Parts: sequence; structure tokens; C-alpha cells
Amino acid sequence: MPGSFVANLPSSKPQFWAGQDLGLGVLSRIGDQTFSLLGVPEPPAGVRPATVVSAEYTSTRSIFKLAAGNATVKLEFLSPVSPSNYIRQSLPFSYMTVSASNTGGASVQVYADIDESWTGQSGKTNFNYFVSGRTSVFQLSVDGAITYAQNQMDQALWGQAVFAARGSNSSQCSLQSGRADSVRGQFAANGTLNDTPLTYTAGDVVALAQDLGRVASSASVTYAIGYTRDAAVNYLGKARASYYTAAYNDSVSAVTYFLDDFADAAAEASSLDSNIDSKATNVAGANYSDIVALSVRQAFGAADLTIPRDTLDTTDLMLFLKEISSDGNVNTVDVIYPTFPIFYVMDPEYIRLVLEPVVRYLEMGRWPQAYTIHDIGSAYPNATGHDDGKAEQMPIEETGNLLILAYAYTKAVNSPAWANSHRQLLQGYADYLVTNGLNIAPQLSTDDGEGPIPNATNLAIKAAVGLTAFGATFDLQNYTNVGLSNANQLYNQSLGTDPEKTHFQRQYPQSLNANFTYSTVFNLYPDSLLGLNTFPQAAFDMQASFYPTQQAVNGVPLDSKTDWSIFSGASSPGADSSTRDLLVNDLHAFISNGLNKVPFSDRWFVKDGPTDTGAPDLVGGYDGYKCRPTVGGHFAILAKSLGAGSVGV
Repeated sequence: MPGSFVANLPSSKPQFWAGQDLGLGVLSRIGDQTFSLLGVPEPPAGVRPATVVSAEYTSTRSIFKLAAGNATVKLEFLSPVSPSNYIRQSLPFSYMTVSASNTGGASVQVYADIDESWTGQSGKTNFNYFVSGRTSVFQLSVDGAITYAQNQMDQALWGQAVFAARGSNSSQCSLQSGRADSVRGQFAANGTLNDTPLTYTAGDVVALAQDLGRVASSASVTYAIGYTRDAAVNYLGKARASYYTAAYNDSVSAVTYFLDDFADAAAEASSLDSNIDSKATNVAGANYSDIVALSVRQAFGAADLTIPRDTLDTTDLMLFLKEISSDGNVNTVDVIYPTFPIFYVMDPEYIRLVLEPVVRYLEMGRWPQAYTIHDIGSAYPNATGHDDGKAEQMPIEETGNLLILAYAYTKAVNSPAWANSHRQLLQGYADYLVTNGLNIAPQLSTDDGEGPIPNATNLAIKAAVGLTAFGATFDLQNYTNVGLSNANQLYNQSLGTDPEKTHFQRQYPQSLNANFTYSTVFNLYPDSLLGLNTFPQAAFDMQASFYPTQQAVNGVPLDSKTDWSIFSGASSPGADSSTRDLLVNDLHAFISNGLNKVPFSDRWFVKDGPTDTGAPDLVGGYDGYKCRPTVGGHFAILAKSLGAGSVGV
């Protein structure tokens, strides 16, 4: 829900991350008066919009309080984040709880509906409903959908939209389908739906209503909303299913269990919310806590925890990560890299799980290049590899990333077992960095907007840290020595710094820095996090002193990336953490300035500059990307301060 829509919540529709509306209408009848609460831009006659009183978010919840006459109604959306509980984490549903209080003892009924916008299309919708005990379930799907197909706005077409609720001990949910004005009008007039034989025509809604009776203090009803995919990911031609299907192999049993699990899931979510808030606040203040809380659901929402669809073998786990909004690649290694701090602090096993499909593919020998692959599929969820060797070419970037991530996992779990099982592969990539990690040919880095350039300082830093990480993983001092030698040249011998040694430059030697004098050297972060000591403390202190001198109108222009800024602040905090706090506060100002209507973007404009269209940048506005899992990198400060596994529940 775009923040600017919240004041008009009763008439505003929620949105998919790409910006298309999702039909979700919520009404509540208190006494004889019906109020619209969410997503009803054209309410039936006599329905009054409730008044929004407050809105807040936590790591797992979005909570809206509204005044409905003298009563208070609360809408609470809960998306469980439970990395160590694989069933709970993999279930693709969210809870919506509608509660009423201060009603003066009036009777209360609650209504909610969805439409076919959740299927990603209009006009070819299959419709089913099931009633099992007190649980009522609607399913909407696309007739004739091709497996793994998406619409032009990245919405899956081959699964099922699922909408469910459970009646109370004293009453059953009532159901109805039909035109929105008719179904909502029925509820507004009567407080119930008519349960007539249900059919579906394009443009209809499906609705569930619950009578809470007379409410003396407070009462609530909880709905489940989500989207299931029988085959979640295509991995090298074989279907992978969400982990939960090993126990619940159809949508109805899955959503029934999800509703059964509500009390436990909500309690765990409250613990996680409190844990993240208190630890983030203690480490870096309330602004930092706001940032990481806003990042959690987005980071995990881009991930599919899977098992083989044919065997449902729960020991064969893989995590697939979508590069949302930038290009839709599968398990992009330079997206995994900035995301990994959230895995590091919440459950380090996720580092292994997200690398597993990458290294398995590489070990098959189907990738013909000597360096690590950029991604394992051009269009999610098709992880079909790049046997032709034509993935985006980022040789040093991705090779360094893989070696760093392998050591991050090894250190986090205090076991070399997984790395040892892939030693031959990893050593080949370490050898590539030995040969190519200092005299760097023109090539792309993760900052691919600047194009291919030679001798990028940040890439050389990554190569040096990658080599010391590999050396630490396998206790191979010769590789560590090469990394240390490269770092010595870059910093101590000033190959990568300006002559006065005030900062690392964008490129080396000096002759290549006519137009760009510096770059964000966020690749120092894993050196600091993992205690590798590739670079001396003086190098980190140098950057801490330099970054504040570049402060612009809305922040330090560190290539305008939120994750890189936090990496930089975590590794180079400065005296009394002043540089870290500057970068945190800049990012907090970005997310709270009211200029942006998209899910958390990891790139923003901090000053005026040229654009492709010639129009001025919106200073403080987002720059293209949105809803990417790289916001997991905002946990870099927590990871550095508290260590692996420090923020789980």
C-alpha cells in the first residue's frame, strides 16, 4: 500500500509491487451502520468511509487503526517470517485480521472480498470454493495458463489465488460471489451474505463475511490471502515445489493448516518484531530500527524455499531468489551478495541454501567460462542456466562474491563441511582471482550502470578480500598472501587511493580518474565483518573521514544505493559512529520523505544530475529499482555488531 494512499485507506486498493491494483475490499457493519475500511472506492448506498487514525509497521506486520463512528476497527496484515521453520516460511499466504473494539455492545459483522486481479489477468478465470468444517476457501486461477508464465508486470499466471477464513465457534462464514456492488450491497443491508449457489463471471468478486455477534470489549476475524504454485521453480528442466507441499500438497489443506497455525505464527512474529526493534535500536538508534523493520518482509518475500516436486525430498533444499524489478534474473550472485547480511543474522543456513543451486550448476561443467556465473536464469522462475556462456559478464564481481559468501557461511556455522564438498570448484575460482584480481581488464561490476571499466578499485578490493576469504576457508596461506599483497598495493602503496591518501579512487592508476574521483568501496564490508584483516584499520578510517565530506542535499552520493551505504557505514563507522549515523539518517530521510509510492527502493537521488530524458532528477526520489531483496543488506550493521544468528527467535 503506497504510503500516500493510507489517509484514504477506505477507498484505496493495495498494489502488487509493480504497481497494478489488487482487488481487496473490506467492510464492517457496526450496529445498523456499515463502514468501508479498505479498497472500496465506490461504496454501496449508505456505506460510510471509516476515518484513518493511525498506521504503523513492524518487521512482520502492517497495522491500520480506523474510527468507525464511536468504534475502533483495526486492520492488521501479518506475513510470517520464520526462516528456521521451513513449513511456515514457505507457505505463500498472509493473514488479515479485522478487529473491533469500543463498540458500545453493538453487533459487529466483517466482510472481505477479492477479485481476479490476483490471478494476473481478466476474463479467463477458473473458480472453485470449498467448505470444510468451519473453514471456507475460494480459489481463482487462469484457464489454460502455461506453467512458469508471467504477465508483462511480473505477476505469476500459473498458480492459484487463495482466499479463506474460518468461522467462530458460534457461527459459520457466509459466502457469495458476483458483481462487487451487488455483493457488498447485500452485506451492507443485512450483515451477511446469501450463500446461494456460487458461480463466477469475469469482473466478479468472491466474498466471505463473519458475524462476530455483540461485542462487549473486542472481537476479531482472521482471513488468509495468498497465491500458490504447484511447480514453483524450473531448475534445469525439473520442477521444484515449495517446501510446505511435503506436508500439505494442495491449496486447501495448506491454507487450512495456515489458519490453524495463526496463534503460534502471530506469537513468533511478535517476538521477532520485538527482537529486531530492540537490537537495532540499541546498536544504531531508532532510525536504523525503522530501516531494518521495513526491509525484512521484502527480503524474504523474494525467496522461494523449495524441494523437488517429484520426490518431495525435504533433505534436498534449495532457495531461489528473484532479482525483482531490475531484470528478473534467478539467483543473481551480485544480488545474493548484498542480501546476505539478513540471512547471516537470522539464519545463516540460508546462505548455503541460496548458493546451492548455483554451485550445483557450476559443478556440472555446463557453464563454459573460467569465472563465476552472473545468474542461473534470465527470467524467474526459469533457472535453466546459461550453457552458451552468455550471461551478463561480471568476472571479478561474481567470482569474488562466491568466495566471500562461501566463507561467510563457513564462519557463521563454524563448519567447513559444505565448503569442503565444493573445494575443487572454489579453488578454480580463487586461481582466477590470483591471475586477474589486480590488473583488471575492462568489465562490468555490480554497479553496471557505469559500464565496463578497467582497474576498478572496488573490484580489486573485492578480489583481495575474496582471496583472503578463500585462504581462511581452507587454511591456505598462499592464497591469503596474494590477497594481502594486493591490498598492500591498493592502500599502503597508494595504487588505489588519491595521492594524499584521503580516499579510494574509482579506478587506478591516477590517469584514469579525470572525471570520477571516488567510488563507494562497500567491498571493504566483508573484510570487516568476517575479521579477515585484508586491509589495515587505517583504510577503513580513511573512508570514514572521507564520506561526510561528500554530503549532498539528500545524502552522500555513494553510487546512490541504500545497501552499499549501510555496508560502508558498518565497515567505516567513524569516531563515535558519526559516519555510520550520517549514512543511516540519510537513508531514513529517504524512506520517510513522502516522495515515493513504490516498495522500498534501494537506489535514490541525493542531488541533481543529468538524466537520460534531460528532465531533472527528483532529489529524494527513488531511481528505478523497487522491491528488491537487496534491502537485506541493511542488516549489515547488526551483523557486524552482534554476529551470526543474533536476530533469530
